[in-house]
Amino acid sequence: MVKTLVATAATQGARDSDYHWCVEGELVWIAPACRTDRDDPDGGCGCGRGFAGLSSHRATTTAMVRTLDGISRQDYVMVLGASLVEQGYDLLDADALADSLLDLVSDLPDGAVLEHRLDYLQVRQRVP
Repeated sequence: MVKTLVATAATQGARDSDYHWCVEGELVWIAPACRTDRDDPDGGCGCGRGFAGLSSHRATTTAMVRTLDGISRQDYVMVLGASLVEQGYDLLDADALADSLLDLVSDLPDGAVLEHRLDYLQVRQRVP
């Protein structure tokens, strides 16, 4: 079982620049910001504030922490690596990337809704 980030529409609209084009509940990652957004999370592209869907290859500005039973760390690495290749990224070190993403949320409670603004990840809503 892994604790990771999944796409959610929860808290959409809290910022004027929110968007949600992912499939609800799909695994997401934080892709590197492009030139348009690398200095401004509200830049024209949206990648400076978005989480990228591993299946849909779409994006959302909100993600939820979820513990997924039946998915091992190795399964997660495989899905992440395959998605990166499908999206045209050079195959990065999927193991290290997976570990960094899993580490980001390891101390957060299931159900917490997060946003990211360039290099900052913050909780928008905590689970009651």
